[in-house]
Amino acid sequence: MNRYPLWKYITIAIALVLGFVYTLPNFFGESPAVQVSSAKATIKVDAKTQARVEESLKAAGITHDGIQLDFNGVKTRFKDTDTQLKAKDALEKAFNPNPADPQYVVALNLLTASPQWLTSLHALPMYLGLDLRGGVHFLLQVDMKGALTKRLDSTSADLRTVMRDKNLRHGGVGREGDRIVVRFRDAETRDKARNLITDSQPDLLVADAGDAAEPKLIATLKPEAQQKIGEFALKQNITTLHNRINELGVAEPVIQQQGADRIVVQLPGVQDTAKAKDILGRTATLEIRMVDDSPGALEAALAGNPPFGTEVYNERGGQPLLVKKQVVLTGDRLTDAQPGFDNQTQEPAVHLTLDSAGARIFRDVTRENVNKRMAILLIEKGKGEVVTAPVIRDEIGGGRVQISGRMTTMEANDTALLLRAGSLAAPMDIIEERTIGPSLGAENIRKGFQSTMWGFVAIAIFMILYYQVFGVVSVLALASNLLFLVALLSLLQATLTLPGIAAIALTLGMAIDANVLINERVREELRAGMPPQAAISEGYERAFGTILDSNITTLIAGLALLIFGSGPVRGFAVVHCLGILTSIFSSVVVSRGLVNLIYGRQKKLTKVAIGQLWKPGNATVTGK
Repeated sequence: MNRYPLWKYITIAIALVLGFVYTLPNFFGESPAVQVSSAKATIKVDAKTQARVEESLKAAGITHDGIQLDFNGVKTRFKDTDTQLKAKDALEKAFNPNPADPQYVVALNLLTASPQWLTSLHALPMYLGLDLRGGVHFLLQVDMKGALTKRLDSTSADLRTVMRDKNLRHGGVGREGDRIVVRFRDAETRDKARNLITDSQPDLLVADAGDAAEPKLIATLKPEAQQKIGEFALKQNITTLHNRINELGVAEPVIQQQGADRIVVQLPGVQDTAKAKDILGRTATLEIRMVDDSPGALEAALAGNPPFGTEVYNERGGQPLLVKKQVVLTGDRLTDAQPGFDNQTQEPAVHLTLDSAGARIFRDVTRENVNKRMAILLIEKGKGEVVTAPVIRDEIGGGRVQISGRMTTMEANDTALLLRAGSLAAPMDIIEERTIGPSLGAENIRKGFQSTMWGFVAIAIFMILYYQVFGVVSVLALASNLLFLVALLSLLQATLTLPGIAAIALTLGMAIDANVLINERVREELRAGMPPQAAISEGYERAFGTILDSNITTLIAGLALLIFGSGPVRGFAVVHCLGILTSIFSSVVVSRGLVNLIYGRQKKLTKVAIGQLWKPGNATVTGK
């Protein structure tokens, strides 16, 4: 009656073993580390960089506990923070001899100290939030006025192109404050231009201005267009911040919108706040310019006499290149970039997609510059680098552009990623900065751990004294529930915060409530005179419906918090919902399995140790 088939016991045993294995990494802590990653798009971090790190540390006489290479960069572990700081200084000098033009990001980091055999099983510790691990908190203000100015400048260039295509002569197109002013020589041309601008630029409000001697058109952005530009700038900046923070190797960063024009950035575990601020504040723009291949021009530029309107940049590989200052296109016109292959030569290539205005400009430029080179530059902190400089073979229309030549598959992937990532759509300022030290985070962990531990001990003492053997079974089931919950959070790589620890403590109380229901139901059946084996079976069967109903209603509340909440509320809700699922399994399946092992094999069971029972009309007796 109270025996599980063998497969159920095996299932419980496997679940407990897996729970133990995936909980274990959380007890090993973290090792101080230094990470070296690329600070520029044209510099790659590979096995050669790893060997260079090792040589630099060896030359400085610094010992390490292991070096690894991953997609974020080269990471080196050390035994203590003092060695970590010495290593950072040594690597900074070796990799960035010119502090004004850093080639690499050398940042402090923390890595899990789990043994290799656990890591090979993908058993990793939970991520810890800012309040538990320490780190930095930034509040960034997006310059919406700057985003609108950038859009107006771009629109001014579009208007020049549109009117040139339609042979409409004008006296100049320029931005004055938050409006675009177009001057004309006669009113008839102005009227034609007004209709053209209204059709081609639906986001503009166009009005007549000036007098008969100097007719003008004043164009301003519609309010709804300004709102869309602001929303796009905010989303683009959040995406770009995600790409940049990868350079710091931060696990589970929090990057989210706050209000209409602010972004919250939380970087748990980051120790190098100056480096974090430097990366967040970087401004990068993408530009397409023509290359000046005139005979002797490059030599003259290198000698210090560059031709008028040109400047020297370095190509991939360090070769100098003379580029014209006039910007043909900017990254604002790029809508997509994907790696691929040249249809004719099957060489690796990057396929670009431009918007309608960009496609028109690019078609005109390529038609006029066949067999000339075009440079794609990344301008960052006032310094530019040539990502690639292909030769224009033919006029390119339709907004589809292919970049190929002297490029590996990996370089094509990297270039496509760089072009897709783009730049900040609007400038940002750090208006609030908070640093939470690792010592404060450790104190929060200690207090959270102690509160959970003492809560567990109090529950265990009460249950054992009140329900005896069944109380011991309930405590073991509660321990397995905690094991399953921590293992599941680790397996899902969830981020644990102080509200999450509160949810774990709440889960313990809710989980033991299910065992109390079961034990009291068994007691009721014993009071009614049912034999112990039948009472155990009926107690579990009848209590299950009540347990399921109560947990489902609580789960609905938890899902509501998960769907509509944000920040700490979501963190609480995730742990809360997972805790409900693990508590149902542990309080019903695991505890029933333990009771079956203890009492299920006794054919003539006369009594069970479930505390004192009271029967109507009789004295208090032990459970029978």
